[in-house]
Amino acid sequence: QVQLVESGGGLVQVGGSLRLSCAASGRTFSMYSMGWFRQAPGKEREFVAGITWNYGYRSYADSVKGRFTISRDNAKNTVYLQMNSLKPEDTAVYYCATKESPTGVYNYWGQGTQVTVSS
Repeated sequence: QVQLVESGGGLVQVGGSLRLSCAASGRTFSMYSMGWFRQAPGKEREFVAGITWNYGYRSYADSVKGRFTISRDNAKNTVYLQMNSLKPEDTAVYYCATKESPTGVYNYWGQGTQVTVSS
């Protein structure tokens, strides 16, 4: 199994920045990629960004392109989400998750961290 622990959430004003971290432990050698997701109250969970462990290929939701950056530190088994120019609509619980193959599902999830953007 893989254990994921997120940190770095909090309250920030519109236009501000936050950096989320997701530390992985356990069977980290089985991870193919890591993703960040978010879920706002009353809404479905949505994909935010993803990165592959070996080659660092990145993907983003259109709503965060140009504002969010995903990165990884393989030595620390940690993935980061740098969030800039935050908007009220970015308010959500943010989760990291991992999958073991390109076509697999995200089967390990963290507990989530709250991000609140105040206007």
